[in-house]
Amino acid sequence: MAQLKPVAAQRLHANSRWIVDEAGRRVKLACVNWPAQLQPPLAEGLSEQPADAIAKKIREMGFNCVRLTWALELHMNETLASLTVARSFQNLRLSEALAGIKTNNPSLVNLTVMEAYKSVMTILSNNKVMVILDNHITTPGWCCSDNDGNGFFGDKYFNPQVWIQGLQKMATMATGFSNVIGISLRNELRGPRQNVDDWYKYMQRGAETVHAANPNVLVILSGLNYDKDLSFLRKRPVSLSFTKKLVFEMHWYGFHNGQAWQSKNPNDVCGAVSKEVMSQSVFLLEQGYPLFVSEFGIDERGNNVNDNRYFNCLMAMAAEFDWDSAPWGLQGSYYLREGVVGVEEFYGLFNYDWSGIRNSSYLGRISALQLPFQGPGGKPTVAHKVIFHPLTGLCILRRSPSSPLVLGPCTQSEPWTYTPQNALSLVGKGLHLRAVEQGRPASLGTSLTDPGMKWEMISASRMHLSSKAKDGSTVCLGVDDGNAVVVEACKCLSKDSSCDPASQWFKLVDRTRL
Repeated sequence: MAQLKPVAAQRLHANSRWIVDEAGRRVKLACVNWPAQLQPPLAEGLSEQPADAIAKKIREMGFNCVRLTWALELHMNETLASLTVARSFQNLRLSEALAGIKTNNPSLVNLTVMEAYKSVMTILSNNKVMVILDNHITTPGWCCSDNDGNGFFGDKYFNPQVWIQGLQKMATMATGFSNVIGISLRNELRGPRQNVDDWYKYMQRGAETVHAANPNVLVILSGLNYDKDLSFLRKRPVSLSFTKKLVFEMHWYGFHNGQAWQSKNPNDVCGAVSKEVMSQSVFLLEQGYPLFVSEFGIDERGNNVNDNRYFNCLMAMAAEFDWDSAPWGLQGSYYLREGVVGVEEFYGLFNYDWSGIRNSSYLGRISALQLPFQGPGGKPTVAHKVIFHPLTGLCILRRSPSSPLVLGPCTQSEPWTYTPQNALSLVGKGLHLRAVEQGRPASLGTSLTDPGMKWEMISASRMHLSSKAKDGSTVCLGVDDGNAVVVEACKCLSKDSSCDPASQWFKLVDRTRL
């Protein structure tokens, strides 16, 4: 598992598309969502484990950052904010959860919910975990729907002036926490009232308010349509008094496209959806802004075909564009969600009682996204490529000069280059990836006249690496059950929705850091 160096007690800023520290070195935000905006407004899981144990586990899982959600009323409703944790749980008849908090976090029981929230921030700081404070909703509860009154400025529970005041109070409070490195203005703007003009009017005002109250934090702006759409920024940038602090965020889930991942060919869907995501948000990287994918995730039980196929596509784009990110979420269960006590969260990294990891293979895959492929700082290296396998989160490498090609940690990959002749060559070695025979391992050769040395990206996903075997047949690179890299017949290239091509998907990813 990747282990990121502690970076909690320093000021970060934006340098073009990168988030960097005071020395100009990239700090990749490898965050995880920790909800604290529901009823009661306390970070989830504190009835199951000590907060310090959860914070240590966050570091152990390779994350350097938490996106800690909060409801606006935590600051703006004095009656709510002054309730003790004990009274808040008693009012909701959560006696079992309260008993768990008394056992696992007794110091929180008689604190107000606001002081308890700050206590969690302190514990994260003590464990060198950075925090992004995310205004998730106005009234404590589950988010989101088009008509919940929390979706857009002017909705029943979304008074822009109250929101501005709440941001000012939260940003001011955060000045006392060196590990708070960013404030996200509002989660998933949505609903029938949403419009671009009001987005600019209020988001710019909110950004200026946060900056004035706390000049040390990144200011993170979400888009429209459940944080999927920032396309309006292509022609009309925001106008702010400050620079080098602006970050944009987006969300991407499989259900955003209904059941298309399951009902259609994954190559076709990945190709189409990737273009859509590029046009709606990822283009901002090219314009010189950091992009924080602040929510993504899957049903970790592994039996949701739609989620599984979407996630292979997301992994490829996440590696290619090396964006900052935060999976939803940390929580294995909730105190209370939509009126139901103890709801299990199958998208959560922890299991139901927070005693262990729900799906270690999923965690292993996303660990590939925690360390930077690119950006300023780190060990200098000549720009090159790695051959990334989204299904596993691993890269093609050799264990030794004489060993066959296998999948392994991308940090151990030798540098590759993709030549104008479509050869995949190991930099400085005079060796080139070679397809010899279908059903046999891929190998390395020296003669570029061999047709098996020429590799092209085919299919709508542009992730099948295709070549010619010595018998003239078209073949693709694949992986066997033992993670050995093999030459196979190409599969699932189009139309067939029952076929999953993910074992044959590879992405050539630029790397400038070791």
